[in-house]
Amino acid sequence: MKKVLNLGLIIRGDKILLGLKKRGFGEGRWNGFGGKLKENETIEQSLIREVQEESGLEVINPEKVAVIEFEFEGKEEILEVHYYKILYFDGEPIETEEMLPKWFNIHELPFDKMWPDDKYWMPLFLKNKKFTGKFWFKDMNTIKDFDLNLVETL
Repeated sequence: MKKVLNLGLIIRGDKILLGLKKRGFGEGRWNGFGGKLKENETIEQSLIREVQEESGLEVINPEKVAVIEFEFEGKEEILEVHYYKILYFDGEPIETEEMLPKWFNIHELPFDKMWPDDKYWMPLFLKNKKFTGKFWFKDMNTIKDFDLNLVETL
């Protein structure tokens, strides 16, 4: 069974906006902004809503750059995450109940406080590549295997 999710990564110059997850899945990790789809929402509509709810920013013209599946040992659900690059937005980030936003230099990312898969796909993202992939996790902190592939379109 697949669960479709989205994740937006906001770029301004040589900085990327990450949010420290304050509750729920991924709590305590720096990540992009996004989440679940509501009924009758497209993936992009859901992304725009989630980023606004979690950061206060209004997303303009997000670009889909990747789709990655995640499987966790012992869990039947496969997470299918659609990744978006966000270069255009209105507003300034604000702290919300769920996320504490912070700008990071793209060359100084806190990989030790991010999901373990981020260090593998983030370089492709930062080089403006489009890609698909799959990660198999033993547990929340241990990757058993992964596969990443560059693609022309998504």
